[in-house]
Amino acid sequence: MADFVHLHLHSQYSLLDGAIHLKKLFPALKTMGMDAVALTDHGYMYGTLDFYLRAKAENVHPILGCETYIARGSRLQKETRDNYHLVLLARNQQGLANLQYLVSMASLEGFYYSPRIDHDLLREHSAGLIGLSACLGGEIPRTYFASGYDAAKEMARKYAGTFDEKSFYLELQHNTLPEQDEINDVLIRISRETGIPLVATNDCHYLKREDARSQEILMAISQRKRLSDEGRLKHDVDEYYLKSPEEMIEAFSAVPEAIENTVRIASLCQVDIPNNRTAKTPIYFLPDFPTPENIDQSEWLRREAAAGLHRRFEEIERRNDYQIDRAVYEARLQLELDVIINMGFAGYFLIVADFINWAKDHKIPVGPGRGSGAGSLVAYSVRITDLDPLRYDLLFERFLNPERISMPDFDIDFCRNRRDEVLGYVRDKYGETRVGQIATFSTLKSRAVVRDVGRVLGFPLEQIDRIAKLVPTDPTDSKLTLEVGIAQEPRLREMAAEDPKVADLLETAIKLEGMYRHPGVHAAGVVIADKDIWNVVPAFRGRVDIKGESAMQIPMVTQYDKDMVELSGLVKFDFLGLDNLTKIADAERRINEDPERQGEPFSIDAIPLNDPAVFEMLSRGETGGVFQMEGEGFTRFLLRLKPDRFEDLIAAVALYRPGPLNGGMVDTYIECKHGRKPVEYLHPILEENLRETYGVIVYQEQVMQSARTMAGFSLGAADMMRRAMGKKKPEEMAKKRLEFMDGALAAHPGVVTQEQAQAVFEKIEFFSGYGFNKSHSATYALIGYQTAWLRCHWPVEFMAGILSCERSKPERVMRFLNIAKEMGLRVLPPDVNQSAEDFTIVRDANGQKVIRFGLSALKGVGEVAVSSMMQVRETDPFKSLWDVCERVDSRKVNKSVLETLIKAGAMDSLTELPPERGRPAMLGELENAMKVGQRVQKDKNSKQISLFEMIAADEMPAEPELKLPEVDPWSKMEMLNQEKDILGMYVSGHPLDTFLAAGKKEGIKREWTHTVGELDEIEAPADMEEDGRHQVYDVTTLGVISEVIDRRTKEGKQRYLQGEIDGMDGLLQFHIGSKNVERLEKKLALGEPLLFTGNMEISRDRDGNARKTFRLSEVERLTVARQKDVKFIQIDVDLHRAEPTILKGQWMDKLFQVGRAHPGQVQIVFRCTLPPRWESLVVVPVKVDLNHQVTSFLEQTFGERSVVFQRRKPKLAKSH
Repeated sequence: MADFVHLHLHSQYSLLDGAIHLKKLFPALKTMGMDAVALTDHGYMYGTLDFYLRAKAENVHPILGCETYIARGSRLQKETRDNYHLVLLARNQQGLANLQYLVSMASLEGFYYSPRIDHDLLREHSAGLIGLSACLGGEIPRTYFASGYDAAKEMARKYAGTFDEKSFYLELQHNTLPEQDEINDVLIRISRETGIPLVATNDCHYLKREDARSQEILMAISQRKRLSDEGRLKHDVDEYYLKSPEEMIEAFSAVPEAIENTVRIASLCQVDIPNNRTAKTPIYFLPDFPTPENIDQSEWLRREAAAGLHRRFEEIERRNDYQIDRAVYEARLQLELDVIINMGFAGYFLIVADFINWAKDHKIPVGPGRGSGAGSLVAYSVRITDLDPLRYDLLFERFLNPERISMPDFDIDFCRNRRDEVLGYVRDKYGETRVGQIATFSTLKSRAVVRDVGRVLGFPLEQIDRIAKLVPTDPTDSKLTLEVGIAQEPRLREMAAEDPKVADLLETAIKLEGMYRHPGVHAAGVVIADKDIWNVVPAFRGRVDIKGESAMQIPMVTQYDKDMVELSGLVKFDFLGLDNLTKIADAERRINEDPERQGEPFSIDAIPLNDPAVFEMLSRGETGGVFQMEGEGFTRFLLRLKPDRFEDLIAAVALYRPGPLNGGMVDTYIECKHGRKPVEYLHPILEENLRETYGVIVYQEQVMQSARTMAGFSLGAADMMRRAMGKKKPEEMAKKRLEFMDGALAAHPGVVTQEQAQAVFEKIEFFSGYGFNKSHSATYALIGYQTAWLRCHWPVEFMAGILSCERSKPERVMRFLNIAKEMGLRVLPPDVNQSAEDFTIVRDANGQKVIRFGLSALKGVGEVAVSSMMQVRETDPFKSLWDVCERVDSRKVNKSVLETLIKAGAMDSLTELPPERGRPAMLGELENAMKVGQRVQKDKNSKQISLFEMIAADEMPAEPELKLPEVDPWSKMEMLNQEKDILGMYVSGHPLDTFLAAGKKEGIKREWTHTVGELDEIEAPADMEEDGRHQVYDVTTLGVISEVIDRRTKEGKQRYLQGEIDGMDGLLQFHIGSKNVERLEKKLALGEPLLFTGNMEISRDRDGNARKTFRLSEVERLTVARQKDVKFIQIDVDLHRAEPTILKGQWMDKLFQVGRAHPGQVQIVFRCTLPPRWESLVVVPVKVDLNHQVTSFLEQTFGERSVVFQRRKPKLAKSH
C-alpha cells in the first residue's frame, strides 16, 4: 500500500459538487502509485457499489464511506437547516450495515434540506465505523469558532466516546485557508491533550488543480447562480484536487502520524459487498410467497398452474378460433414447472401472478405481456400473460434457460393512471420498508451542459440558445459526446476560433458533460425484498413529478440505479405504465356505455385476430393512434407489407428496426410474401422453422429452433449459442461452430454435409444479429392489433379515449385532433355547460356521434377548476358570465382560468354576441363580473342575515339586467390563433377562409395552383413502373405551418427541415433540403397564412404504392403575394340595406387610424349603390398595407362579401 491514502473524496455522485468521474479516478490513482482510496460523497451512498466494483476491477482497495450531516439537535425536528459534517468509513461488515442504515434514516426520517442524522442515532449505530471530524463544516471546528477551545475539546471527547476505541480521528487539511491553518493547530493541540489520533485528508472534489474552475462552475449550476454573483457558495482556493502522496507528505511533514494513520485506517477497513458480478452463485433477496395453510411454494405453483391451464382450455374452446391438443399443453406445462421449481423460482412466479391477478380482479388494465416472459405456458396459465405461447410458437427457454441460471424477468404493463394502486397493494402485502422503487440519475447532457455553463458565465440567453442549438444530438448514439459533436459541426468550431469566451464555454462544458445533476425515480423498476431495503442497499425518500404540476413522495427508493440494484441481489420487477392500455380500456368503457349497443358486454379480449377490415385499413396506411405502427416510417412499411394475417404484424414489429431494414430482410420478406420472389430456405431441413417468415430468420426463437432442428441442440443449448452469437467473441464462436457442425452431421448423417453445416451456421450467425424477441413482438403486435380494431370499428369511441388520455399534453392533443379530422370525425368546441372533464361522445342534430372537447384539455385549466365548475352546474346550467362568477369558487376557478375559457370559446353560448365581439366583451367585463360575484358570494355566506331580511330579499325586485360593454371586435386571425394555442385546433373558422373565399370570387386570380386537398388527390400515372422514376409537378399551395422539425443527415453534417402544412382541407408533409434551410426557415411562421411553392415528386415503390414528397423551394406570406397585383380594395355598400353605423360614418375615424398604423400602396374605394339605378365610386384618401389587421377590420366592419380585391381600377356599371 502507498505511503498515503485519500480518505475524503467526492465523486460525481456528490451531485453538482463533486467533479471526479469514477472512470477517470482509478487511472489517476495508478499514475500516482496509489492502490487504495475512499469514497465519501455528500449525504448519500449513490455510488458505493459502482465505486466498489470499479476499484476491485482495477486492483485498488476500496474504502466505503459517506460525508454525513449531523443535525443541530434532533433529526426529527425540522426547524433549522444548519448542520455539521462528519465523515464515516465502514471498517467491517457491521460497519457497512450501520453506515447504510444511518444514511438511509438520514433521508427517510431526518431530511430537512439535507439528509441528517443526529448524535442519538449515531451512538446507537456506530459499531464497526470509523469517524473523521471532517472539514471546517465539522462540529468540532464550528464549536471552536463559536465557543472557544475548551468547548471544541469537549466536543472532540464526545465524538471519541461515540465510536469504538481508536475509531475517531481529528481531520487535518492543508488548503491555504487561514481558518484551516488555525483549526489545524487547535486539532493538533486537542490530539496531544486527549490522545485522539490525527488523520490527513484533502477533501478532494476534482482531479487536477486546473479543474478547480470547472468545479466552481458546477457548484454555480447547482445554485442557479452566475460566477459574477456575490454571496454564492464556493471554494475560495484551488487546493481540493487529488494530490499525490508526495504533496500530502510534504504538506503534513510536521505531523507525520496524520499521514501514517491514513494507511492504518485503509488497512483496518476490510469490507466486502456481496454482489452478482463476483459471487460464485447468484444472490437473491426475495420474500417467500404466503400460501394457504403454509403449503410449499412449489406445490402451490403446480396447483395454480394446473387449475389455470384448465380455465384457459375452456376460454380457447369457447372462442373456437383455433384447435389445441390438450396433451401437448399439459406436457409443456410440466416441463416448465420442473425447470422453474428446480431453479428455485416458484416464489417469483407466485409473487408476480398475485399482484397481476389482483390488478385484473380490480379492473386495472394489464398488458398481455412484454419481453420473453410471454413464451412461458406457466405464465399464461396463472394469468401473468395473455397470449397463448404454443399458438404462436413462443419458446420458454428464451425466457428461462435451464442450462444458464439467471433470474427470470417479467416486464408488466399496467394502465398508467392506476399503476400506483398496484404498487400500494404490493407495499401493503410485503411491508412498506421491504418494497422500494429504483433511483435514476439525470446527467448534464451535451446541449444542457452548454446552456448551464453559458448561463453561469453570463452569456446572453440568445447567444446561449444559438450555440446550444448547433450541438448535434442523437439519443441513440452513446458515442456522440459534446467533444465529438463539436468536431462534426464547423460552425461551432468557427465560433470558438473567433471568440475566446465561446471557446472557454465549450471547453468547460466538455469537462462537465456527463456529471450527475439530480436523482430521480425509475419509471418502472420496483424491488421486493425479504428484509428491510436498507439491509441490502442504502435507501432514500424520493419525489416524482405528476403531470408537471406537483411532486409525489415515494416512500422508499434505492440509492442505487437499476444495474447496481440487480448486482446487489435485489430482484427487480418492472411495473410499466402504458398509455395504450388506458386508451383501450377507455374505449371499451365507452362502447359498453353506448345505449344503442345490445348483447354481451364488450371485451377487447374477445375480438377476432383475423379481421380482414383491420388488415385492409392498415394496408391503406391508416395508422393514426395505432400502437407501435403510427409513425411515418412504419406506415410506409405497412403500405409495402400489406399485412393480411396477425403473424404479419408480429413480424412487422420485429422487422421495423434499422438492422433488418438496411440488411435486406424486409425486402425479402415482402417480395416473398407477395409472390414476386421465390422462398429460399437456408436448408430444406429448416423449412418448418422458417415457413412462417418466408425463409427469413426474423426472430431469436428461430435461431434457437434452427439449432435444435439442424444440430440436435437442446433449446437451452440453442439459447446459449444465440447469446454467444450476440456477444461475438471469436473463441466462443469457434467453439459453438464446431459443436453445431458436429451436431448437424450426427443428427442428419448422409443428408447434411460439413460444408452445408458450416454455411448454415454462418447464415444463422449473420441473421442472429438482426433477430428480435418473438415473444415481445407478439405481445406488442397484439396491443397494436387491438388499437387498430378499435379504430376500424369504433372510431369515435377510440379517438375520444385517446384524446382524453392525452389531454395534459397539448402537442399530442393537437396531433390527434388532426388525425380525427383525417378520419372524418367531428370535434365540437368546449362549452362550460356541455363539456365534461374528458372528451365525451354526444349526438349532433342529425343523430351522428361527435366528440365534445374536454375542459381539462384546455391549457391552464386544471382538473380542480373543472371539477368545481361541473359540481356547480349540476343543479342549473350557467346562464351568463356574471352567473359563472357568482356561483363558482374563485379560489379554484380563478381569473386566469376564466380568461382561458373565454378565449377558447367555451363561454360563447353565454352571450348572443358573435364570438369576435362576445369574447373581447366578456374579457373586458371579467374583472368587474368577478368583483360582483365575490360580493354576492360573501353576502350568501354571511350569517348575519335575519329571517326578516331573507323574506324581504325574496320580495325585492330583480337587479337590472347586466350587459356586456361595447368593445372593438377581435380580428379573425387574433381569435383563431388564440383558439389554436389553447385548443390545438381552429373552432370558429380557419386562417385560410378569407383567401379561399376570395379565390372563388369571379375575376379574382388564385395565387395557388392547388389546395392541399387537391394535391392529395393527385395520383401517380397508371403506367409508371416501379423503377425509381419520378413524376414531378411544379405546384403552389396555401396553408399554415402546424409543425417544423429540425433534422440532420445520418452523418450529422447537414441540416434539413421537415414539417406539416394545415391546408384546411387536409394536411401535407413538406421537406426543405439543406441548401434552402437558412433561406427559408425564418419564413416559416407558425399560424400565419403562407404560400408554398415547390416540387411535388410522385413515384411508385417496389410494391406499387404511390409515394409523394413535397420539396419546398419558396415560402411567402399570402398577404404579400396578394398585394403584388392588388391595386384597389373595393368596398360595396348598398345604401338601401346598409346598417345605420355605416351610413353615419362611425367607422371613418377607425379607418384612418388603421391607415396610419398600416400604410401601404393599396387604395380603398367605396362603390355605393342605391338600387335600382344609382351607383357611385368614392375614393378614400387612405392607402394601406394589405395584411391581416387591415383585411380583418374591413371584413368585420362592412361584411366579408362586401370587400373585393381589385387588380384593375374599379369602373361604374353601365347606367340604365
